[in-house]
Amino acid sequence: MLRTIFMIGLLALAGLFLLKIAFGILGGLFALLFWLIGMAIPVLLLGAFVYVLLRVFAPDTAKEMRDKFGGS
Repeated sequence: MLRTIFMIGLLALAGLFLLKIAFGILGGLFALLFWLIGMAIPVLLLGAFVYVLLRVFAPDTAKEMRDKFGGS
């Protein structure tokens, strides 16, 4: 019975150790993901701004771009 209690405690400590390692690695991946999202948002806004300018000042060019990159 004492052996069973020690084994459960040992497995719990090993699980906590593995969780700490896993979340330490995943923390870096989450930081990288949020950095990439932070870099992508200004690029998206700039592209949308340029597209709106094209729609206002050169509708034919905007239509050509929409047909070329629209996907359908």
